[in-house]
Parts: sequence; C-alpha cells; structure tokens
Amino acid sequence: MSGRNEIDDFAGLLRRHRLTAGLSQEELAEKAGLSADAVAALERGRRRAPRPLTVRMLATALNLSEQDFAVFTESLRRSPSGYTPQLQGPPLPPDTLIGRAAELTELTSLLGHGGVRLVTLTGLGGVGKSRLAVAVSNGVGRQFEAGVCWVPLAARPDGPEVTDAVAAAVGLRLASDAAEIDALAEHIGARRMLVVLDNCEHVVETCAWLCTVLLQRCPRLTILATSRELLRAPGEVVRQVQPLSVPPSRAAPEEIRDADAVRMFLARAAAHGVHPRDERLLQVSRVCRSVQGIPLAIELAAARVNVLTIEQIADELDSSSRILSGGSRTAPLRQQTIDAALDWSYNLLSGEEQEFFEAVSTFSGGWTLPAAVAVFCPEATDACHERVLDLTGRLIDKSLILVDREAAEARYSMFSVIRQYAGRRLDDGGRRATIEQRHLLHYVELAETAESSLGTGQQSATLNRLDTELDNLRIALGRAISRELAVESMRLAAALWRYFSLRGHYSEGRDWLESALRIARAGPEPVADPALAAALKGAGFLAHLQCEYSIAAERLEDALAIYRRLDDAAGAARTLVHLGSIARERAEYDRSHQLHLESLHLYQQLGDRAGIAWARHYLGFVSWLRMDLDRARDYSEAALTYFQQAGDGEGITWSQINLGSVALYDGDLPGAERLLHQSLGRAQRLGFREGVGWSLNQLGVVARRQGRLERSIHLLDESLAEHQELGDKWRAASVLEALASVAQQHDNSGYAAFLLGAASAVRDTIGAPVPQCERPDTELTTAAVRDKLGERAFAHAWGAGQATPLHAVADGYPPDDTLSTLDAPW
Repeated sequence: MSGRNEIDDFAGLLRRHRLTAGLSQEELAEKAGLSADAVAALERGRRRAPRPLTVRMLATALNLSEQDFAVFTESLRRSPSGYTPQLQGPPLPPDTLIGRAAELTELTSLLGHGGVRLVTLTGLGGVGKSRLAVAVSNGVGRQFEAGVCWVPLAARPDGPEVTDAVAAAVGLRLASDAAEIDALAEHIGARRMLVVLDNCEHVVETCAWLCTVLLQRCPRLTILATSRELLRAPGEVVRQVQPLSVPPSRAAPEEIRDADAVRMFLARAAAHGVHPRDERLLQVSRVCRSVQGIPLAIELAAARVNVLTIEQIADELDSSSRILSGGSRTAPLRQQTIDAALDWSYNLLSGEEQEFFEAVSTFSGGWTLPAAVAVFCPEATDACHERVLDLTGRLIDKSLILVDREAAEARYSMFSVIRQYAGRRLDDGGRRATIEQRHLLHYVELAETAESSLGTGQQSATLNRLDTELDNLRIALGRAISRELAVESMRLAAALWRYFSLRGHYSEGRDWLESALRIARAGPEPVADPALAAALKGAGFLAHLQCEYSIAAERLEDALAIYRRLDDAAGAARTLVHLGSIARERAEYDRSHQLHLESLHLYQQLGDRAGIAWARHYLGFVSWLRMDLDRARDYSEAALTYFQQAGDGEGITWSQINLGSVALYDGDLPGAERLLHQSLGRAQRLGFREGVGWSLNQLGVVARRQGRLERSIHLLDESLAEHQELGDKWRAASVLEALASVAQQHDNSGYAAFLLGAASAVRDTIGAPVPQCERPDTELTTAAVRDKLGERAFAHAWGAGQATPLHAVADGYPPDDTLSTLDAPW
C-alpha cells in the first residue's frame, strides 16, 4: 500500500462505510451527534486522530459489526502521526499594485516593530484590503525567519473551521479534535512567524478569540488581518484602507494621469484593448470621481469599455451604480459586482443594523447624530439616542459608515456606491416615504431655527452650519416640491431665503420659493397666511437683488397686504424695507426715504432695536446715494453702534460700506479706504458676497480718485465679476461706468465708450438710472470720451457696448471682430 493510501486508511474506510450505509456526510453527522464539518474533516484527512468516543459514535451510527469496528480502529494506528510541515504562503499577485506606496511603507514598518503584533486592515468591500495584504506579505518575508503564512477565510462558513484553516496553513495536522488551539499554539511556539487572516468579517468573533489566544501563547507571532469589521482584540492596531486618490474636477491632463484611480482605470481599460487619448482624460476623471476611487468599482467600470464609451460610463454612474458588474469569472462571487460585494456586508448585519443602514441613506452630504435620531426614530427619546449612537458605532466598525471628527461635532457619511445600495434596500423594504418625511421635517425645523440666528452674533456659525447641510436642505426641498407638499415646501423655502441671499444664491433661492408658491396656489387647501407672506417677502427680496423690480414689487406688495390684514407690524416693517430698496435703485429717493421712515416708525412702536438699526441703515444708504452726506453719516453711525453691540456681522459690514461711501463722496479718501478695507475683510470672512462686491466697487472708485489706475482696474474687475455672478445688474452697471472713467484716464477712449454703452444697455433693461452721487463722474467721462473720439467713433463704440451681453463684458474685453478699430482694453 502506498504512503498516501496508508495515511488515508481511516478516512477511506469512513467514506466507504458511509456510502455503504447510504448516508450523506450531514446525515451521518446527525446520527452520530457530530457536526457535518467534523465528518468532512475526518474524511478529508484534516483530522488525523479523533477521540475514541468520536470513533465509537461513528461506528454506532454506521451500524458496524465487531469485525468492521476492529479494522476501523486499527486503521488509526497505521496512520502516521508525523509529516513534513509546509507553510501556505501568500498568493502571487495577478498584476502590479497601483498606488499604495505610503501604505506599504507604513505597514512594513509596523509589522517589523516588536511592540505591534496584531494589525487589522479594514475598509469597505472592494477597497483593496486583500490586494494590499498580498503586497505587504510578499514584501516582509525576510523579517520572519519561520515564514509568512496566508489563511484565506472567505469560504469558511462558520467559526470552528477557522482554527482548522490556520492549522492547515501553518502545516499542522491536528491530532485531536478536543485540543485544537493547544496543538496550534504549541506548533507555532516561539517561532518568528507572520500569519495573515484574510476576510475575517463573517467569523470576526472567532478570529478575535483565536488571535487573542495565539498572541498570548506564541511570543514571536505577528498577525495581519483583513476585515470589513474590526476584530476588537487586545493590542489590535487598525489601519483603514482608503480608496485610491482621484483628481480634482478641474485638473490638468498631467495631474489626471498621475492620480492613482485614473492609473488603475487606464491599466484595466488597456487590458480590454482601449487606450483613451488625452482629450478623453476628463471623462476618465469623471468616472473615477463618481466611484470615489474604490478599486473594485474602478475595475468594474473599466470592464464596460468593451461596450460603452467612457462618456457613457460616466453618464450612467452619475445616476446609478448598476453598471458596476461583469467582473472576473474567477473572482469570488462577491467581487463580480458592486452589489454582490455589498450584499456580503449587508447580510452580516442584524435586522436593526440593516434598518438603520437603510434609513441613513436618505441623507446627502453627510449627517449628524441628532439628524440620524430624527430619521430613524419615531420619537427622539434618550433611549433612541443611545440606540442610534450604538448602531452608528457598529456600522463604522463594519466599514459601512465614515466618520469625520475634525469639527466640534462628529459628522457621518457614506461612499456614494454604498449610499445607492442602501437606498435600493430601503425601497425594497417599502419604508422610503416614512423615512424621507422624517428627514424633511428635521431639516424644516433646522432651517427655521437657523433663520432666527441670522442677524445676531451667531450669524457666522449659523451660515457655516447651513453651508454644511446645504445638500440635505436641497434634497429636502426637492422632495417637498416634487410631492407637492405645500406647507413643508413653503416653510423650508421661506426659512432659507436669507441664507440664499447672504451666500449669493439668488436664482436658486427664488426658484425654490416660486415653486413653493405655485404649489400653494394650486393646492386644495390654503396655506396659512404667515407662511405665505414670508415666502412672498423672500421671493420679492431675491427678485429685487436680481433687479427684476416689477416682479419684486408685486411679491412684496402682496406680502405687505397679508401682514397688514394680520396686523403683523414686524412683518409689515420688514416688507417696507424691501420696497424702499426697490425705490432706491430706481432713483425714486423721496419714495424710498418715506418707505424706510414708515418702517422705522413701526420698529420703534415695537421696541425692536435690531429693526430700528436696519431701518436707519437703509435711510443712510438712500441719503448718500442722493448726496445728503451729513444725514447719511448720522443714520449710519447710529446703526453701526447697535450692530457692534449685537455682534451682527452683516450689519457692521453694511454700515462700514455706508460710512466709507460717505467719506469717499465727501473727499476723505484715506478715511474711505480704511473703512472699506474693514468692510471687505469682514465680508470675506463671513462669506457675504454682496458685501464683498460693494466693498471692491467703492475701493476701486477710491483708487481711481487717488490716481492709482492699475489698482483701480484690479478692484473694479473683481467687483464686476462678483456682481455679474450674483445677478446684480444695478451695481454691475455702476461698476462698468467706473471702469469707463478709469479707461478714459488711461487714454483708452474707445474702450471707455464701449463700457459706457454696455452700462447703458443694462440700465435700459432694468429701468434704473445712474445714482445721483455717481452722475457727475459718469457725465464727465461721457463728455470727455465723446470729445476725444468724435461723434461717429463714439457712436460706433457705444453701440458695440450696447450690443454685447454683460457676461461677455465681464470677461474683460470686447469681441475683436466687433471692435477691431478700438483700443485694446487697458
């Protein structure tokens, strides 16, 4: 009999007797009171010396005669107890590892450090944990004289097989099924060895226990584990494997090619015979950013180049990760599609973990702990808060949720492919409507609370908070409007209009408000008057900021009528302020002054100090525009005193702009420059774009009057770009006229006439004349340019300016084919 037959005698006899009895392994295991795994291990020869009781139980289950039983037990004695141990080394990599240089260096150092004996590579499925572990294992072999041992655990269905797998990998034939861990620890002993446990997440408790015991009993053993979930074993050092680097959205071709994610896509596309040219790199970059640099997703996306263009792949990924399938046939099933990879993780979750995982997919751009409580719990109780905190921690440990601890409050998020997968699971469970309604109500309350903090010392922090939550606010607004929820859409849009105005999102804020108003008017049930008035006021104010004065006035008059019907003096006062601003820009200074006075009287009756300050600010604003400088100074200084006491950053900025403008038109250029520099710095810190644009505008005029023409050009160009992006045509026209004055002083008369024509076209469009304080400069410039060019050339340049869109003028030059005979700008 050959050695192989001798070794397999017991295993062979067991198998023959089982087949003779007509039993499967599972049926024999059940009759004998053993596990199916134990029977399989004995038949395969992985367990060489079962306990006598195990042999007796098997013989009884097989109904062996005394003679067969004697041969059965004798076969155990003929099986040799020793053999030549052989380590199962790490697999050879199928291709070159892309990127990961920093990770390789760090892990090599960690594993060579005597104080670190357990390192866990964790991260979401498909991020490349196993591939990195292969590279590390193959690179550190010389550090471990007893060798590097690779233990694949993905196919291990349960805990007991983990020890068998480790034993087989280190070259140990277990002699007893009663003392496996003892034999394994004794076999490793004091040898310096690295054991790699690959894919531990589904047997994480067994792996944690095994690592703890072996590290306690084997002093020179080091373990490297890969797992989607932390082991939480003593001494564990965790390194989260991050996706590959992706290029920024506006990167140059060289920067795109250098990004690791792009390098992987190009390498995998090349394997399909596709070699994208440089002009396609932007689309490759789009693909890599869509999948956020996740290696498995990149490979699956690249596999689609045989049927789709890169643009098509990018377009598909903008809305869904469904095309991420069709991986290698030889890869494990969970690595052949992105959904299969996530199925593996999802199926390891408890029922409550699955529900929480699905619920937080409704967020966009991340979330906080209170927000998670709001969407997951019917009621925000202390017990629910504790549950959400625990569930969040568990999903972070399982690499399904990311946490950002940089700010004072932790913020959580998901990779986009995980979020899309969780959303599909939420749909499957039929809970989307309920969860999304909770999400909507949470952000309605958040926005309304935030609105009450604007105009206080908390304004800067509030704006930053709303910036952070902007994606969630937008998605909540979109859901409310798409479902025609009149009350919720009205409340949310009305609570956000001041934020949109301060951040310069005029068009977006108006679009949301107008949509909410349309739903309210068409709905079967009337919306409450206060909410309707607030929305009308916000829509009117934003329309005014975009110089659509007729629409703005209509919305504001409607709001004022509601406030007066409700006897709401505060609402009426705020609306009068906005109506006064429209009159101011139309150069109806008496009407504007009267409207602001009426607002001031209402605020005084209410004892509203903030309202009084803002009414005085606007009275000061009207006054310096009409060159009533003493009154403008008095109003503005009174407003500034309150704003400084209240810590109102927006109010302080506006007061400094007012006082700086008063100083400018009063001839105090150093004082004007000082005040306007202060307003510019504050507006920039606040992210208050309108304040930035105004400050740059007035500083540009100051620089021109100082004779610093190059500086004036720079400041005014920046101001024009800011106002053009905001959509403030009234101020853009004034900046064009100021630039024309600089061009005339710069002896570029043709370009000056062009700018004057462009400004005139803007003013004709919006119906707003040149402000009184600016008329002398504009009239002087026009006369000088007309005199220098002559009537015919002046008319030609003026007409070219009138025919050029504002956005083209803001680019800094007139079209060459139109103004070929004119001086070049500056």
